[in-house]
Amino acid sequence: MLTYNHYDSNMKLRNCVIVALSWFVCGCTHQASMGTESSSKESEEVEYRNPVYKLDCADPTIWRADDGMFYCMHTMGTKPGTLLRSTNLVDWEDSGIKPIDETEFAKCRKWGEHVWAPDVAVVNGRRMAYLTLYFGLHDASIVALKEVSPLRFEYVGVITRGVETGIDDTIDPEVVTDEATGKVWLFFGSMGGIHRIQLNSSGTALAEGAEYVHVAGVHGSTNPDRSKVFEGCYLHYHEGYWYLFCSSGFYNDHTYTTRVGRSKTLDGVFVDRNGFKMTEGNAETVIRSDENDYFYGPGHDAEIFTDKKGNDWILYHCHNKGIDNAARPLMLQQVAWGKDGWPAVKGGKPVSRASAPEF
Repeated sequence: MLTYNHYDSNMKLRNCVIVALSWFVCGCTHQASMGTESSSKESEEVEYRNPVYKLDCADPTIWRADDGMFYCMHTMGTKPGTLLRSTNLVDWEDSGIKPIDETEFAKCRKWGEHVWAPDVAVVNGRRMAYLTLYFGLHDASIVALKEVSPLRFEYVGVITRGVETGIDDTIDPEVVTDEATGKVWLFFGSMGGIHRIQLNSSGTALAEGAEYVHVAGVHGSTNPDRSKVFEGCYLHYHEGYWYLFCSSGFYNDHTYTTRVGRSKTLDGVFVDRNGFKMTEGNAETVIRSDENDYFYGPGHDAEIFTDKKGNDWILYHCHNKGIDNAARPLMLQQVAWGKDGWPAVKGGKPVSRASAPEF
């Protein structure tokens, strides 16, 4: 009996130890599994998928307001639109905020039936908005509005009209201030070529004695496939150069492509990598697509933003085969700068998913 009891006690003790160890191992395995699952979730959380806004967002302009939020205004058409907003450039929502009310919108539409391709810029400490007003190729205008309260703009006046200057397609404004000189410049254009002209210090009218200068792209009448016709320009300063981003090709198919040239100064000559002039239709390709790609026609870039890690991010519109062809959703992509200073994106095409920016 004593032997049996001793054996039984040892067996019970052994079984308890085995059970305890099993619980411990299972617990560790479960915790490790949870850790892996958690890491996986964290990995998923720092990725994003394109498009970052699935509804139509043609010709976007984006800025960071005083509340720290990113806001996006885009082509509106014939009715006042609302602003999109985001905290991180990835998760966008309709804010419901109308930056231009019906009264101010009506003032703008005196100069054109359709309201296209806005640009929002800070000029001399005040946020301004510039809109394309379009009746037709020969009758398009650009008007200015000023921000009178947060995210609320009022009409100021017309800046330039194609019927007066003879510049076809006076559209797609881009206003930028040269910090080195204090001069304010308006870049604009499409089928008639991209032009530049100086504005006054408040950005509300042309500077006295200002002259129009052709800076990029050829006239559409000389280039039927529009491979050398540039539009939707955006200017970005990087390490000693002003980079002139633009789009070429037809906006509604895969030929629409993001291109770029550069100049040391805003009033200088913009050239491609080999020194050939943009006025002759030369530029480097940054983002392109092929006929069978799911994402096609990347172009009309918005601004470039730098995140906490020092990475640069560009936003643009792009067609998606899974979405109505009339819509151009909002896309996001990281820009890398080569040793020679020229910008590029991974693979040279729109991405479907990638690591997200950090703001």
